[in-house]
Amino acid sequence: MNDYVKKYFHRGLIFGGFGPMVLGIVYLVIDLSMAGIHLSGWEILLGILSTYILAFVQAGSTVFNQIEGWPIAKSLGIHFISLYLVYVLAYIANTWIPFDPIVILIFTGIFVAVYFIIWITVYICVRSTSKRLNGKLS
Repeated sequence: MNDYVKKYFHRGLIFGGFGPMVLGIVYLVIDLSMAGIHLSGWEILLGILSTYILAFVQAGSTVFNQIEGWPIAKSLGIHFISLYLVYVLAYIANTWIPFDPIVILIFTGIFVAVYFIIWITVYICVRSTSKRLNGKLS
């Protein structure tokens, strides 16, 4: 099996459990702050499964940026598409957003903006750290 595929599944399995933990905390906060909201067993199960898959893909997808033979645009594109698809499907499946083109368009806009803000921030931090380390080596 390809080493990158192994890393993908290894990271996904390690970090996948954090999704349901975060979901449990969110449900607890909602329960403590808003009386009268009740979730069915199906809603809870769907939430647990979808947030596990979401966290699994989120963690596993970090391997795309480490494939040395890929250009940055390709790894960034595949990383973006995999995260976008799993997020939008999880949000729609759990009815956290309605299946409405306008709402999905707004979600997409926010997702794109946040994704690129995070990516640019990480890129700048890594670049400045690399320059500092290279300067110490010289």
